[in-house]
Amino acid sequence: MIDFIQTHGMIISGAILLIAYIFIASEKIQKSVVALVGASLTMLLGLVPLTLNLENNVKGVFEYVDFEVIFLLIGMMIIVHIASRSGVFKWMAINLLKATKGHPKTVLFALAAFTAFASAFLDNVTTVVLMMPITFVIAKEFETDPVPFLITEVLASNIGGTATLIGDPPNIIIGTRAGLSFMDFVRELTPIVFIIFMISIGILIFIFRKHLKATPEKMAHIANLDNSNTITDKGLMIRSVITLALVILGFVTHDITHISAFVFAVAGASFLLLFEKPKEIYRDVEWLTIFFFIGLFIIIGGFEANGGIKFLADQLIVLTHGSIEAATMIILWASGILSGIIDNIPYTATMAPLISELINPANPNAMTGPVHALWWALSLGACLGGNLTIIGAAANVLVSETAASHGHKISFLRFMKYGCLIVFISLALSSVYLYFRYLR
Repeated sequence: MIDFIQTHGMIISGAILLIAYIFIASEKIQKSVVALVGASLTMLLGLVPLTLNLENNVKGVFEYVDFEVIFLLIGMMIIVHIASRSGVFKWMAINLLKATKGHPKTVLFALAAFTAFASAFLDNVTTVVLMMPITFVIAKEFETDPVPFLITEVLASNIGGTATLIGDPPNIIIGTRAGLSFMDFVRELTPIVFIIFMISIGILIFIFRKHLKATPEKMAHIANLDNSNTITDKGLMIRSVITLALVILGFVTHDITHISAFVFAVAGASFLLLFEKPKEIYRDVEWLTIFFFIGLFIIIGGFEANGGIKFLADQLIVLTHGSIEAATMIILWASGILSGIIDNIPYTATMAPLISELINPANPNAMTGPVHALWWALSLGACLGGNLTIIGAAANVLVSETAASHGHKISFLRFMKYGCLIVFISLALSSVYLYFRYLR
């Protein structure tokens, strides 16, 4: 039995990974459970070594779990949750709305812009959770369907989250795997993300123009919304905003300090916890997401330990004839399409070690040239592709379910009609950017 597993380790570990993907996509079983079951099988079958062996250069199971990603996620979840309790994010959103003077098209743009900007620093789920109550109030005041507003916001959330290291979990995985800093993401992705956002929102405003009409009375009411009682705890607001700003400053100065992003996130979370009841805060950390990551890293570690990642990398090199240009475009468009069908987190977690192998100097067939283009192609494809379908990202699912509970169903096909258009535009613009920035 042991000999059979050792001989067919790549096939068995690949099968576990594929079956896990199928169950994750089907959502029949909660995805963190799927990941932990797959991880348990991987360890029980001996597909990944349980201990580190330095003499034989063999990685143990915990070397495959990227704890930088885990601690960065936990730290940011705690900081954002504590900050949101003060009402500061809602206060910022309402102030932005008041600045629009109640013009419906400007309101839609303002909601989208705030969502995109917030998503660059907060996780997308947190951002849409903060925006949805405001959106329902605004739609009610305008006496219009909130669905166009909600669809625009969730699309803007996934676009905005692409711009920074902490904006979307796939970027956290890519950043830690490729050794890319917060400022690397800002320098390389923010300009193209800004262009994609402006063009996409302009198109959506045109598409939804019939829903964006209001009487002068309604516009005046929006312009004069009361925001005086939104901040529920001024001391908490000041403390959490300063902490969040310092954490982001830590991210920005990584090139100077060389301190990893997760250290600043954990330090900021630890400081804020001094003033809170930790048990209450820990209860609201998305532990399902954390355990999902841990299980997934172990499953993929088993596939990597048995040569599966190297095999796939070699096949991609053969397919592209070693062309960095072809590989970049394949990764971009394949990531964009696949991330709209399956969760972009497991997809990115699988692709990151594959790209590492593609550019590994120890690999005699390794690609050469502007290899960073492969990482940016993966980031743009995986994050922007989440807009393709209603199951493409967690924020999409959350908005859909919340809208339905308020009596405004967003069907799979209705969302996809707009999502497909925005993803195609996003990937086309990304292709042009990557070509002229890296490949020509």
